[in-house]
Amino acid sequence: MKALITGGSSGIGLEIARLLSEKGCTVFIAARNKEKLKAAAGNIKNCRTIAVDLSKPEKCTELHDKIKDIDILVNNAGFGAWGEFVNTDLDNELNMIDLNIKAVHILTKLYLRDFTAKDKGYILNVASLAAFGSGPLMAGYYGTKAYVYKLTTAINEELRMKKSHVKVSVLCPGPVDTGFNKRAGVKFSMKPLTDKYVAKYCVDKMLKNEMTIIPGKLAKITALLSKFAPERLVLKACYMIQKNKGVK
Repeated sequence: MKALITGGSSGIGLEIARLLSEKGCTVFIAARNKEKLKAAAGNIKNCRTIAVDLSKPEKCTELHDKIKDIDILVNNAGFGAWGEFVNTDLDNELNMIDLNIKAVHILTKLYLRDFTAKDKGYILNVASLAAFGSGPLMAGYYGTKAYVYKLTTAINEELRMKKSHVKVSVLCPGPVDTGFNKRAGVKFSMKPLTDKYVAKYCVDKMLKNEMTIIPGKLAKITALLSKFAPERLVLKACYMIQKNKGVK
């Protein structure tokens, strides 16, 4: 089997690549930083690297043209931004939207067409626990992850109704100890899960065709509460949590 993992040079993406390699997959890891990719690949068997900026839509198409005949796609690349919406940098947010939404949308569509043609394959899109609510002080990031969650679950149902053998899942983790918080400019307000735990959990669930994958008991409870608690209460709680995340 062959797997393509975007954002595969560190964190969850790297650990997923490692696990799939141990299961006998040839893995392709894609990210922007050539040095980090090279260092990551040195610790993984049957690993190849692709240095690419997926925030540029044409690069997503080029990646699909270059890496063909895979069995697993993991859309993991993404980042966040913290601050009041009126003050956050517009160019940075547009870049975030390009990576978190456009790249996921393009790669999912292109590889899904390949997978449906042969009626097999797995797609794992990485969203976040943020997908289940609005996020004051991280409004743009929460919006991008809600898009990924809604897109993926809708596709899953389309495939299910056709009795397709293609499996599409979405990972919605809470805080994970990766480089995400540094780029987003936040610190966690609760103890994060390890990237190794999240990777193992989500790969196991993906291969069992679970649609929505939420690692950790606290994250599961939070997701459930967000569906039933009054919206204004959820927004206020989220604001206070996000306010405490700001790196001073």
